[in-house]
Formats: sequence, C-alpha cells, structure tokens
Amino acid sequence: MKKVDLYTDGACSGNPGVGGWGVVLIYKGHIKELSGYFDYTTNNRMELFSIIQGLKSLKEKCEVTVYSDSAYAVDSFNKGWVRKWESNGWKTGEKEPVKNKDLWTDLLLTVEKHDVTFIKVKGHSDNLYNNRCDEMARAEIKKCRSL
Repeated sequence: MKKVDLYTDGACSGNPGVGGWGVVLIYKGHIKELSGYFDYTTNNRMELFSIIQGLKSLKEKCEVTVYSDSAYAVDSFNKGWVRKWESNGWKTGEKEPVKNKDLWTDLLLTVEKHDVTFIKVKGHSDNLYNNRCDEMARAEIKKCRSL
C-alpha cells in the first residue's frame, strides 16, 4: 500500500466569513498542492473540508498520515469523539446536535477508504508544509474577495 503524508489547513476571515483551505500531499518525494475557497463558511468547516479534499484526491487505498493543526479535527478521531457522536445519533454528550454533521459524515466515509492516522501539529510554527497549507488557504481568501 502506498504511504502518503497529507498536510491540511483551513482559514477563515471572520468566523463565519470568507474561508480558504489548503492541502499538501507528499508521496515518494512528489508534492501535490490543492486549495480552494468558500465565500461564507467557518474555520472548522475549512479544517474538515481540507482533510476531505486531500483524501478524496487519492486514486487508490493508501496508508495516510494526516497532519493538521486543528485539535477539532485530530482530537475528534484520536479521542473517539466522532464515533461517539455517530452512535448517539449525531448528538454531543450534552445532547446537542453535532455541528458540521454533513462534513463529519463525508469525512468518515472518506477515511474508511484508507488506513488513516491523525497527527496534531502546532500551527503557525516551524512546520514547513503546515505553513504552506496556511499560505494557500489565506491566498484563496484573498482570491475570493477579489472576485
């Protein structure tokens, strides 16, 4: 199985507001970048959407290490929250509806197609690829605003 590193980031100007996302995929030294924007969204939606887009860009089942600075995304998998929400009918422990259910369900289906490990990285620090994702996400926000 191919081993892929997937770096992701989402950004939002205003929350909600104009949002952008960026992805860097690395396979055997080859780098592929993806990015895009939404004119009205939230930061958490962009974080989740970037992971979904990165995983969906893979053409076959892969062993994927997802690097994200989003505790929201990483902890939800690593701490089992997303599976608890799913089993509770998409309700939180406080019986409130889970936010971004549409993206969580899409992400769960997409994750199941691969062997995925989530790793939390520190945002806006010395991680080259996380910083690149942030640059792309912010550039997409500027692009959207210029339209």
